[in-house]
Amino acid sequence: MKKSMVFLVLVMFVVATMLTGCGGDKKPAEAPKAKGPSGELMIYTSIYPDIVEMVKPVLAKKFPDLKITWFQAGSEQVMAKLAGEIEAKKVQADVLLVADPAYYLTLKDKGLLMKYDSPERKAITGNKDTEGYWTGVRINNIVMAYNTKKVKPEEAPKTWKDLTDPKWKNRIAMANPLLSGTAYVGVGALAQNFGWEYFDKLKANGIKVESGNTALQNKLIQGEYDVVIILEENILKMASKGEPVAVSYPKDGVAINPSPIAIFSSAKNPEAAKALTDFWLSKEGQEMVVKGWMHSVRDDVAAPKGAPALKTLMPTQLKINWEQLAKENEKFKEQFRSRVLEKK
Repeated sequence: MKKSMVFLVLVMFVVATMLTGCGGDKKPAEAPKAKGPSGELMIYTSIYPDIVEMVKPVLAKKFPDLKITWFQAGSEQVMAKLAGEIEAKKVQADVLLVADPAYYLTLKDKGLLMKYDSPERKAITGNKDTEGYWTGVRINNIVMAYNTKKVKPEEAPKTWKDLTDPKWKNRIAMANPLLSGTAYVGVGALAQNFGWEYFDKLKANGIKVESGNTALQNKLIQGEYDVVIILEENILKMASKGEPVAVSYPKDGVAINPSPIAIFSSAKNPEAAKALTDFWLSKEGQEMVVKGWMHSVRDDVAAPKGAPALKTLMPTQLKINWEQLAKENEKFKEQFRSRVLEKK
């Protein structure tokens, strides 16, 4: 009798186990997926419009519950907009991506930036604020470039000082630092390394000043100028399309500009701002930067097509005093205005 009862219990246990395993169509409960950022996020940026359009669908898929609004313009225009908002104590942006690193030092000193040590910063060895208030997100190299139909490679200028040679008289141009953030960095770097007398010589050599890098690029392609001081990415992009332009990397140093990303301390959606920062600094985000013909701030992301690795340019790069560029912004611009823009 006892054996029969034991056998019956065992049979019932086996059947119950089988039913649980087959268990209708029920599946084991899954752990709830972590919810991404939601709400709204405002970004002020000078990143090229085509890169913004390229990244929009990626972010929409990655953060489906987040509505992102972009204000895109040149660095100086973005900074002018922010100047009014800061004065009124009504900063609308959550995240800032403009070209001039010196500007971020000013914002940090005013207590306008949030400290955020993104986990992705571990892959970035340089180009970042040690305290975590800003991090370089794209590298804009300021170089020389020439029209290949008008200038042979062996004849192209090899140093910044070559641009003062009379053979280039009235055949050279640059962007206006009063309108372009990267142009301001370039002017500042050249002034710090070669003195303001360098610009006196450029003025005497007939240098022209355009509103920005796009205007320079187009007039170089058209042959209006033989040589220009410009951003590397403009020339790499146009050369890839078959336009007659090429980069000349100055032997006396490229001006390397690590354009940063930062979160405002007044951000209305700080968690979303942090998530966006993580994306831009991730390998995926940095690969999109390179698709825009700029260098990545990460060592594990290759250089843009046609460009040397950033590490090969760093040993001879122009030394830049970012603190001076931040504190003496108006002084530098006035020096350029009086020496180059004003008619004498």
